[in-house]
Formats: sequence, C-alpha cells, structure tokens
Amino acid sequence: MMVFDLRCQHDHVFEAWFASGDAFAAQQAAGLVCCPLCDSSAITKAVMAPAVAAKSNSSSDRQRKSELARLAALQAEVESRCDYVGPAFATEARARHAAKVPADQPPPRGIVGETSIGEAMALIDDGIPIAPLPFRSRRTANA
Repeated sequence: MMVFDLRCQHDHVFEAWFASGDAFAAQQAAGLVCCPLCDSSAITKAVMAPAVAAKSNSSSDRQRKSELARLAALQAEVESRCDYVGPAFATEARARHAAKVPADQPPPRGIVGETSIGEAMALIDDGIPIAPLPFRSRRTANA
C-alpha cells in the first residue's frame, strides 16, 4: 500500500491510500477519487517529502529521549506533590477553591484527576485556576 498527499482544485490537501501508483491513476481517471471536504474530483498529487528513516543514534532521537525523560521526571514530581482525585476533579477543585485556608497554615496539596472539557471550561469561567497536564496519570479511578 502507498499513501499519497492529494490536493483538490480548491487547495484542500488530504491523504489517501492506494495499492500502487497505477491504482491511483486508474481510480483518478474513473472519477473515483474525491476531496473529502468539498467532494471535488479534480484531484492531483501534492508535493510530499519521502519517508526516510532516521538513524537511531541521531541528535533528534537523543533530543526526543531527553525530552521524554524530562516529561517523566515532571510527571513523577507532580504525582508526588498532588493527590489523585480521579473523576471527582471538578467537585474537589470547587471545594478546595471555596475553602478558606488561614494564613498561618500551609496551602493544601494540589490535586490531579479527570474532568470533561465542558466542566474544565466552567471551572476556568468561575475563576478556579486549573491547567491540563501533558501526560496521563499513572493512577486510575478504580485503583
């Protein structure tokens, strides 16, 4: 199988898979290849870069591994400093935001958990500071 980047007459670019270059040409000639956005059948191959495998010891591979290691360290730090509240995140965030902590007491631990996008937006609209994390928690709601 081959993947081609295709472009319609309206400059929509999309990918499509074909058994071969000849299969693409035959389907194009028969009017079977259409743009998924505008249904145009005036399709041409778009310019695409060849897929070239990088060496496993390349600098970009080392950089990627370094970034993943930093992300893992960040995840470990967040999980050590925060309580996992699972799907009760929105409820717990609202309760903690409403609670008044005396100035002579340390602030409560942070929380991590899951919530819907709609509920997250409602928390932000209500002035409750939250932020998405760039990783999934290793804990689960049923653990």
